[in-house]
Amino acid sequence: MNLQSLQLALEQLHQGGVIGYATEAVFGLGCDPDNGDAVARLLEIKQRPIDKGLVLIAADFSQLVPYLDLAALPQGRLEIILASWPGPFTWIIPAKPEVPVWLKGRFNSLAVRVTAHQQVHDLCLAFGKPLVSSSANKSGEPPARTDIQLTEQLGVELDYVLPGQTDGLANPSLIRDGSTGAVLRSA
Repeated sequence: MNLQSLQLALEQLHQGGVIGYATEAVFGLGCDPDNGDAVARLLEIKQRPIDKGLVLIAADFSQLVPYLDLAALPQGRLEIILASWPGPFTWIIPAKPEVPVWLKGRFNSLAVRVTAHQQVHDLCLAFGKPLVSSSANKSGEPPARTDIQLTEQLGVELDYVLPGQTDGLANPSLIRDGSTGAVLRSA
């Protein structure tokens, strides 16, 4: 990723914009998770109801800690979760009570992932916190797998599409319950 592309993406994120970027398997739509207006716009673009909740993607675990109620996890579960990262593994973890409804939806938990995708890692690191990460598509449609597909499908609705490539995984991340380990979505 060139520095100019990174700067353009960061500018949009800081201004409350919605951007597109590559992840391990598909392109994602992202924004500042602490900006309710940006999240509302992302949900509008996707035509996704707020009650479903969203995923946060991060460069490292420390970026997720402010959002999570780690004390609510059963003993030993955090070690299992941390051992899976970085990678295409999304975990549902209890959220702190102050986490806004626009992130957790109707749940008391939050879906989180520490990415192994270098470009998203670098973007989150430069932004200084996680990003909302939702597949780049309208609800019910297949997600974009290239920046060209994303630009064709949603480009006019986005503030910026970060040029990049996925890591080529066939399916979006595996989603598991952090408290029990149960698989909620297969990879």
